[in-house]
Amino acid sequence: MEAISSIAKRLNVTNGRIYQIIKEIPADKQPKKDAKGKYNFTKESVEAIESYYNSLSSPKTDNESDLVKQLREDLEDAKAEIKAKNNQIDKFQQLLDQQQQLNLSTNRQNEKLLDTSTNNTLSQDDSPSQNDDKDVLKPTESNSKWEETKTLKKGLFGWLRL
Repeated sequence: MEAISSIAKRLNVTNGRIYQIIKEIPADKQPKKDAKGKYNFTKESVEAIESYYNSLSSPKTDNESDLVKQLREDLEDAKAEIKAKNNQIDKFQQLLDQQQQLNLSTNRQNEKLLDTSTNNTLSQDDSPSQNDDKDVLKPTESNSKWEETKTLKKGLFGWLRL
């Protein structure tokens, strides 16, 4: 006679699972209870429990192995997709770096062009007036006595210099 715990250990399940299996197997193969309410297992009832459990666990194992295969394939797909995305990010980062370098280079060239154009040639409006910084006019034919003639200086406070 075997005990429920020894059958459970052999099948690697709990005692409660053995009780569930006993309820599921046909009545003619179920173990009989004695006067104290304990099960008396015969060789036939133990075989019925084991075969029922194996019939349940075999499809699960196949399903589990299929599930594991599917999960592994999904994992490999995800890894490949992540690798592709990382490559795209690296390319975009390189393009961004190149764009920033081009912008910096263009800004420097623009600054150089602005500096050279303002230093080399002054337009007529940009050149200072010859008479703006002098109080006395140069002598001319009409002004032959070399008289000092005061002119107003341009500017905000030019009226103070009179």
